[in-house]
Amino acid sequence: MFTGDCVIKIWKPFNYQQVLYDLTHLNEFEWTFVQAAKTNKPEIRYVFRIEFGLHCFTRGLNTHKKELWDDVPSDLLYSDSREQRIFDFNRYELSKKLPEITKELSKKKCFHTGKENFFIIELLNEQGLRQEYEVYFQVSKSQGKLKLFVQSAYIRDSNHRTSQPKKQKISFFVIAHNVQTNKKIKLPPK
Repeated sequence: MFTGDCVIKIWKPFNYQQVLYDLTHLNEFEWTFVQAAKTNKPEIRYVFRIEFGLHCFTRGLNTHKKELWDDVPSDLLYSDSREQRIFDFNRYELSKKLPEITKELSKKKCFHTGKENFFIIELLNEQGLRQEYEVYFQVSKSQGKLKLFVQSAYIRDSNHRTSQPKKQKISFFVIAHNVQTNKKIKLPPK
């Protein structure tokens, strides 16, 4: 489970060939998701601290193409306190959409990965192309506060040949409620 102690809360900009790539859109923020009142049930508010991980705008080595660290120009490397990765300009551009996507999570179809995280698929229509933007996240609680950590986000392409997890639907509010009340989220059957 995510503990939060390895996440950068304020991202430093990336400087490449004298161009500064601002990452402040991925700085931590607080957001309240509201579950509407239902018959005999009052409205419920879930206050989250939302954080974004390094994988939202960087990539690892492309093992399918047998890429090695020696093949990567050093000025494309970006590090946090845990790891070093390759700045990915496409992921960076897409990451600008992540704050708004996360604010709308309660209105989207969420899927369980079968592990301790979840994902959504955001359909992007850029230049007339329909692309599936996969956004992976964990929900946890620390010191009584809910955290939503966006682990990774990318478009699955030839560089990402691993299979997409099976789409096991789960309501965002089921996730939030269970984490808030310390109830275990059942893993979907395999």
